[in-house]
Amino acid sequence: MLNAGSGDVDYRLSMTTEILLTSEAGDKIATKENVSFRVGDPRGTIVVVSPDIVKQTIVGIGSSFTESSAFVLAHLEPEARAEVMDRIYSEQGANFSLTRTPIGSTDFSVAGKYSYANVAGDRSLEHFSIAVDQDGFATSEYPGIRDESFDLMPMIKQAMAIKNQQDDGELRIVASAWTAPPWMKDINDWYLPGAPENNYQGTGGALKPEYVQTYADYIVQYLDAYRAEGVNIWGLTPVNEPHGNSGNWESMHFTPKTQNEFIKRNLGPTLRARGFGDVKVLIYDQNRDDLEHWADEIFGDRETAAYVHGAAVHWYASTFKVFEEVFERVHEKFPNFSIIHTEGTIDDLGKEAPGGIGDPERFKESGWFDNDEFWWNDNATDWAYTAEWAPNSEDHPIYTPVHRYARNIIVSLNHWMEGWIDWNVVLDKNGGPNHAGNFCGAPIMIDTETGQVYYTPVYYVLAQFSRTIRPGDKAVQADKNLVGLDDDALHASATINDDGLLSVQLLNTTKEPIEYSLQIGAQYAAVEIAANAVQTVRVRLAK
Repeated sequence: MLNAGSGDVDYRLSMTTEILLTSEAGDKIATKENVSFRVGDPRGTIVVVSPDIVKQTIVGIGSSFTESSAFVLAHLEPEARAEVMDRIYSEQGANFSLTRTPIGSTDFSVAGKYSYANVAGDRSLEHFSIAVDQDGFATSEYPGIRDESFDLMPMIKQAMAIKNQQDDGELRIVASAWTAPPWMKDINDWYLPGAPENNYQGTGGALKPEYVQTYADYIVQYLDAYRAEGVNIWGLTPVNEPHGNSGNWESMHFTPKTQNEFIKRNLGPTLRARGFGDVKVLIYDQNRDDLEHWADEIFGDRETAAYVHGAAVHWYASTFKVFEEVFERVHEKFPNFSIIHTEGTIDDLGKEAPGGIGDPERFKESGWFDNDEFWWNDNATDWAYTAEWAPNSEDHPIYTPVHRYARNIIVSLNHWMEGWIDWNVVLDKNGGPNHAGNFCGAPIMIDTETGQVYYTPVYYVLAQFSRTIRPGDKAVQADKNLVGLDDDALHASATINDDGLLSVQLLNTTKEPIEYSLQIGAQYAAVEIAANAVQTVRVRLAK
């Protein structure tokens, strides 16, 4: 049902301020002709934006720093790398404002299996060191490297230097550990795959009771070491994906109850005692479908909630569902807590699925690198196509990468999400390096042999959103009435800034243009969104 609240406010509108388009036809944040508003009663497909129904404040949109991203960028000459970094962080580029970085190794580490506390039993963390994030990659080991000094920390500092030249240059960083050092865990290892001989179905293990406080100290020591390098961490999660990943790469388990106790008894008090009480603690950090259970346990505990800012979520429970109904229930019960999406990616590139992936012969030759067609059509598959990961494969059909990104962001913004972070911002042309063979897509993919840089359609979509949805903007109500169209054909959300600039984001998932009326108050404009496209319509409001 359409929300009629907007019609009660008399906005003075004449013409759209700006219309931007990224499309399968080749538009890349292209400026289109503005359209006029008029008073009237529109018919047909209508998008109603109600600027008087103000919702959550936005903290940003962006992508992530990883060791793999830094490694790929180290293969470029400094000038070429600087150009890529500008395209990511500058006002003329994507102008990303929210990002994530790992605490220790992940699957997207070159060799993996490293931490900042490698000496077993070192409860005082006397040997703690973040040197692994700073020491670069030697050409003797990696002959294609052009800059041996470039690494994760230099990448973060280069991004910060770009942002510091801008008026709105804050870069909020969320940090997440995939695991504690192995000696703190009951499996005494980084992870154990699901092999019959070890009687595990795959596990990352859990903290030993005697090292629960040591792990809290470890996280805070990381914050302190990064602060000493001039990098202030804005937020953190106790661990990435506490349900685990079946022992495929670095991981560590928490249950809602054990994470609740860890935050309440260890992490929260330690952050405050060490001068990091302003760092935003985000619980959970895994798939959206199970968020409510974690929120009930942790947000519902008043003692723990005093240390918590909100929840972090991922998108891997489905290739097309956004789970907005979960967001709505959690917000209704716990309206003072944030929801931030901290990871999403096009995963398992190169793995065939039952029934094939698009045209197998075509993509065997061209793949996803320097091939926009792959990203705009149903060619991507999820891990659910492997038998051991497919209990609910109906949630994981073949999908269109751009649609998954744009749908997830637009619908989430309409249902209380405050920030959205992509996974690796840069990967090589194969979707790596990844020491576990879990190759994924990235907004920017680089051929490390030739130096060719490919800005995928996902880059342009994220850049379009990031440029027009800025930190401090407020989400406002957006409703749609689709006449003769499937509910997934058109999606819309809207945000407004303090100067009254309204940004309406739309996704057309169909292969035909869609004509719709954009209604704001008593006026509307007739707009067309191109086939298979992401559109931003900007309007300056005055009452």
